[in-house]
Amino acid sequence: MFTDRRDAGEQLATLLEERGVDADIVLAVPRGGLPVGRVVADRLDAPLDIVVAKKMGAPQNPELAIGAVGADGSAWVNDGIVENLSVSEEYVERERERQAEAAREKAETYRGGRPTPDLSGRRVLVVDDGIATGATIIACLRQVRNDDAAHVTLAAPVGSPTSVERLRAEADEVVCVDTPPGFGAVGEFYRRFDQVSDERARSYLDE
Repeated sequence: MFTDRRDAGEQLATLLEERGVDADIVLAVPRGGLPVGRVVADRLDAPLDIVVAKKMGAPQNPELAIGAVGADGSAWVNDGIVENLSVSEEYVERERERQAEAAREKAETYRGGRPTPDLSGRRVLVVDDGIATGATIIACLRQVRNDDAAHVTLAAPVGSPTSVERLRAEADEVVCVDTPPGFGAVGEFYRRFDQVSDERARSYLDE
């Protein structure tokens, strides 16, 4: 149980240091990943930026994710759900383009005019406050891969054992403080899990 995201960041940073993980840059997943990422970046003495992905919603049920897409268009599609719902290829492509544009706009807003970091040949650490389904994380990792990062580590305070195991195929290394067998939702493992506003999230990039 973590007190809050700062405590989670401290515990995650300690584990990363113990495992000898080093990074040229830390990329947090907005919004909840930024308070955690700020602590980790400071402890590892690395710059902090963001990596953004948006889930792709099912027809007539946008809350049901059929996949996710990064700001660069890198996508992961849940083929099982798409097949079960008989979602057309045309719909998937339209939703991919629409959510990729939304992710790009969000990234630009957060950076406030700052350029997108060059990840080519760099050791990149992707941080979030927890891993549930892992859908958006997959899209984030694929985006980082497409930017020619030399080594990609995914780190989170807590995650679903199934999702964390699946993500090992997407990153060079996955570091998680806790992967409880009874995982239900990320917020269950925080005493304080307040929603992070966009304004507050952006402030972590300016610290």
